[in-house]
Amino acid sequence: MTLAKSSAAAAAALTLTLLVAARPVAADVTIGVSISTTGPAASLGIPQKNTVELLPTSIAGERIKWIVLDDATDTTKGVTNAKKLVTEDKVDAIVGSSVTPASLAMREVAVDSGTPMISLAAGAAIVDPADPKTRWVFKTPQNDALMADAVAVHMKGAGVKTLGYIGFADAYGEGWLTEIRRSAQLAGIRIVAEEKYNRPDPSVTGQVLKLMAARPDAILIGASGTPGATPQKELAARGYKGRIYQTHGVGNPDFLRVVGKDGNGTVLPVGPMLVYEQLPDGPVKKAAQDYVAQYEKKFGVRATFGGHLWDASLLLAQAIPEALRKAKPGTPPFRAALRDALEHATVTGAHGVFVMTPADHNGLDNRGRVMVRIDDGKWVLIK
Repeated sequence: MTLAKSSAAAAAALTLTLLVAARPVAADVTIGVSISTTGPAASLGIPQKNTVELLPTSIAGERIKWIVLDDATDTTKGVTNAKKLVTEDKVDAIVGSSVTPASLAMREVAVDSGTPMISLAAGAAIVDPADPKTRWVFKTPQNDALMADAVAVHMKGAGVKTLGYIGFADAYGEGWLTEIRRSAQLAGIRIVAEEKYNRPDPSVTGQVLKLMAARPDAILIGASGTPGATPQKELAARGYKGRIYQTHGVGNPDFLRVVGKDGNGTVLPVGPMLVYEQLPDGPVKKAAQDYVAQYEKKFGVRATFGGHLWDASLLLAQAIPEALRKAKPGTPPFRAALRDALEHATVTGAHGVFVMTPADHNGLDNRGRVMVRIDDGKWVLIK
């Protein structure tokens, strides 16, 4: 090669290098996930963490970066995680927590930073439309209000006249107590005893004795995860003969393992994903099957709580392309555009059809719930 040609080639290479360097570097869409992979709610958070491994790494040509943190079922830790995600990792959205108390506290961080948040917890208060904070907050699990109505309808049909309640002494338990009071009153059912306990409590003997002294026709346990088995096993040990109801917070294999034979006959509302094989054909059944097939292939037995994170990812997958048309990831305008897109998202997920609106940041209707009974360690659809 001549000196002139060599110089020309070098100049062309330098020009190309400068042009490439001048192009804007594509920014990742960063999603922060804070969930309860340890602590009392670990049976909720572990399948959610597993589900992250099934999620897309690119959407609309943009790379998706998932950052997963453990809040240890601790509200303070959940807030610390949320602050880290928005200040250090500069996330475009937050997903979590697995539990209601932490989710309620994390909302403050979402609002203050202008970051959309999708909770994986059940409490209706998380997305209360009367609360201004809800503008930045969404959630995928069924509201406790939706599920409490289903429980009360079943109780009425079963001839229940009096009800006892025992639930967590936190926002989840309080939320369920509020909703079942309302639903039970509408169904003509009188609540004759109310008791509380803490998630880590190893024993609830005193509370159970008080419940049984009131002689209710049925008892509802307002709990989630494996701690939901503590009152049930105590009731069985004390010879309680009435009906026992649980909430959708115990819809996972770990609860079945811990409660054992004492769970037989228990009735509870769950998302359709848990028993999708027993459902009639339709879009929700297909969506649930798609998720479960992927999860079970990689991790084995399904867990309903992983489906809530899966549904959150479907909402984000629809909203992200809309936001990309308006702004660049990693910026306040992009986060605002993402929030706006989430507020108008319509998605068929593993747990039902989500139709988000400015007045409803959960978006699920009756298609997002079914009633099941535990028979010999299996979930059986009540038709």
